[in-house]
Amino acid sequence: MTQTSNPDRLVPTRRMTFAESLQDLPKHFAADGDLIASHLTAALSAVFPDGEDYFVRSVRHYRDQITDPDLKRQVSGFIGQEATHGREHRVFNDRLDALGYPTKTFERLTKKGLAIRERLAPPMANLAATAALEHFTATLAELVLTNEEIRRLFGADAVRDLFVWHALEESEHKAVAFDVYKAAGGSERMRVWTMNFMRFGFVVGMSFQVLVSLLGDRETYRRGALRRSWRNFRRSPIMRRQVWEQLRDYNRSDFHPDDSNTDELVELWRTELFGESGTLNDKIVTKAAAAA
Repeated sequence: MTQTSNPDRLVPTRRMTFAESLQDLPKHFAADGDLIASHLTAALSAVFPDGEDYFVRSVRHYRDQITDPDLKRQVSGFIGQEATHGREHRVFNDRLDALGYPTKTFERLTKKGLAIRERLAPPMANLAATAALEHFTATLAELVLTNEEIRRLFGADAVRDLFVWHALEESEHKAVAFDVYKAAGGSERMRVWTMNFMRFGFVVGMSFQVLVSLLGDRETYRRGALRRSWRNFRRSPIMRRQVWEQLRDYNRSDFHPDDSNTDELVELWRTELFGESGTLNDKIVTKAAAAA
């Protein structure tokens, strides 16, 4: 296992905290109090903590077999970033649970489902699933970082900050799990078939979660609220064909995550969020604060 696709790739681990900024979050936090946007954001967040833990375990299984120092360094960064994502989304999910969203129930279901998959599937199949789902998150991350309308739809500043930071780091490490899969000798057949299953399963799973979440919200039954929100959702950038085509691009025999070059985008947002006047510098946990 001696190959990384980009030895210069930087995958820094940033210790972040969004807990304080999420304390006063209203129930329908999305732009204009949008119903579906709020519940979809909550549904996505609900699967992140245990999903990220699963990604870490899948990649870590092969870490000791990696001899390339650059890939080994990138794997360490991947693990650090994903662990932090899981922790911060769990904090967000706790707040959503207090507001009446079923996020903790979906966390438990996600954890159980992934535990069953790990028992039944070999390590390479779990790594293939991780690489496929990392393409999902990278595609959505690129949409978040390039589309101002998507960022506006998050509504509350605290939620937008959380997802923009997450999007940046997903873009930074988007090729790591894929490179480990290829270096470990994962087959093209498994890679493509896994994505075909995941693409269908992810959409169906998210749709189910959003539906269940909506059914438990009194606002859903207010006259015209759901219809208006559905019209907004159908017009949103996430429903554009380009997003689906980018996901399907994974099936190409010569596909690599870096085919969609986001280097300039990553540098732009690193400066915006963590440069000298970075908007999220105040969310970084300092060593002194961590020790306290």
